[in-house]
Amino acid sequence: MAFRHFRRFFYFLIIILLIGAAVFWLRRPEPVAVVVHEAVVGVVRDTTANTRAGTIEACNRARISPSIGGQIASLPVSVGDAVEAGQLLMELWNEDRLAEVTLAASEASAAKARAREACVRAEVAEREAKRLATLRARGLATEEAADRADGEARALAAGCTAARASADVSQSRLDVARALLSRTRLTAPFDGIVAEINGEVGEFVTPSPIGVPTPPAVDLVDITCLYASAPIDEVDAPALRVGMPAVISLDAFSERDFAGEVRRIAPYVLDVEKQARTVDVEVDFVDSADTTRMLPGYTADIEIILEERTDTLRIPTEAVLEGNRVLVFSADGILQERDIRTGLSNWKVTEVLEGLSAGDLVVVSVDRDGVHSGAPAVIESIRSDDD
Repeated sequence: MAFRHFRRFFYFLIIILLIGAAVFWLRRPEPVAVVVHEAVVGVVRDTTANTRAGTIEACNRARISPSIGGQIASLPVSVGDAVEAGQLLMELWNEDRLAEVTLAASEASAAKARAREACVRAEVAEREAKRLATLRARGLATEEAADRADGEARALAAGCTAARASADVSQSRLDVARALLSRTRLTAPFDGIVAEINGEVGEFVTPSPIGVPTPPAVDLVDITCLYASAPIDEVDAPALRVGMPAVISLDAFSERDFAGEVRRIAPYVLDVEKQARTVDVEVDFVDSADTTRMLPGYTADIEIILEERTDTLRIPTEAVLEGNRVLVFSADGILQERDIRTGLSNWKVTEVLEGLSAGDLVVVSVDRDGVHSGAPAVIESIRSDDD
């Protein structure tokens, strides 16, 4: 009889345990899916980056217009043409200036001829005066004849000097006429590509009024030399130095980054935005071949390297929680919180000095619901440095 009661109690206990297990199983928290990243050994850099999008600029770019107004008479180039320094880009109507140059050239030629004539006569008179002076010394010529010859020689010498001065004046008038003519011609200041032309043959162009910018007649760009320019927050500017290494990234070439070097740091702060004052920084491409397919005007970002450490443990910066904590995916599928000591850090990776080992899986999807210390989890994906 006692055995029968014991067996009933045993069955009842088993049923209670099964019911409890079922309730626990049904009420257990569902594992949260997380994205993890392995702690690896690599390079960590302390960097500073631009606050707003930068731009690819040409080392040589000229937005030029004639210095005077007039009607376009000739446009020997088109958009996209490669031109050489000194090549004619645009010419205004200038027949009156051409006529003035022709007239001035003729007058300068005539003045030079008169000067040569006057100087030849002066030379002849000087020789004659010397000959009569010799004869006078021998008593073979009168004093009056010698004095007359000497005076005529000195007068003709003065006439030679005056004629040469007149020729110089005529040459200066020719130079002025040529300078005025050159103002009607727009030439390339350097080798480059014609990026833009504003105007057509027959249209009138006028110089920009003071303080009122107008579109240039011709936009000339040298695309053989490019650099990146971007604004850096004024707070980060004191740590920057010319020659620092940098990384240049472009939306148009998102598949790779480009090595750069700081070439210039603006010696002033821009206060276009009062709450976000910046300093313009220019970065050269280390390898000029990198710019082969680039164009001025591309959007560019720069990341200047302040300090770099190699062969150090690192994790994604997005995995670091406030207070230098991380969530680690443990072997039993439970998220564990760990305190870490960090070193260098940037927007992408953070150096870990203590608290983690190579191979640990840290959670990067920390903003998902249910992601906290002690929560059961399953790995949705393992992210790598290439992702």
